[in-house]
Amino acid sequence: MIFITAKFPVRPEHAEAWPEISRAFTEATRAEEGCLWFDWSRSLDDRNEYVLVEAFRDDAAGAAHVGSEHFRTATQELPQYLSATPKIVSQSVDQSDWSELGELSVD
Repeated sequence: MIFITAKFPVRPEHAEAWPEISRAFTEATRAEEGCLWFDWSRSLDDRNEYVLVEAFRDDAAGAAHVGSEHFRTATQELPQYLSATPKIVSQSVDQSDWSELGELSVD
């Protein structure tokens, strides 16, 4: 799978509204056949930063995502709400779902 984490620095005046601002993009991406997950979290250290954790089944699913109309729309509309260019880590990993964190095993 392709595993991606991105940090979005949102302008302070839009930070509270970011979930709604990004809703259409989020919902359309989650509906993609090859999307495994697309989850937003808000940073505990910087209330203006949102962290996106996403995964796609394979390279073809990742390419379909980047080639989608909703991705193109997001790249045109979302930057106006950001204070800087998002930072990203993207890696292909040899698994298809989350693994358990054995060091914190719960019985």
